Amino acid sequence: MSRDAPEIRTIATAATRLIGICGKCGKKLGGGFGADGDKTLAKLLKRTVVGARGKRASVRVMTTACLDLCPKGAVAMVDSQTPGTILVVRKATDVTSLCTRLGLPQA
Repeated sequence: MSRDAPEIRTIATAATRLIGICGKCGKKLGGGFGADGDKTLAKLLKRTVVGARGKRASVRVMTTACLDLCPKGAVAMVDSQTPGTILVVRKATDVTSLCTRLGLPQA
């Protein structure tokens, strides 16, 4: 690497909260959320949380690698607001009630 380019750099973001949802759990369920049960939890949370989208979002919802919890019929999820805990969200859980529990802004 060149002397002029730092190996680690920082990029400013509006995000003050990160929510990671286990991608392996989501694949096992094949969706499982929404009115028809065909949406993933990550997609529904991204659509339900009100605010800016993409890099301007204050809440970032992302799919992660396996969280090594592997609950049956549920998705493992981590929230930067509650370090040290892994949330287990059962299939077909109402996403608006999940947002309320997490204190996320919604429509």
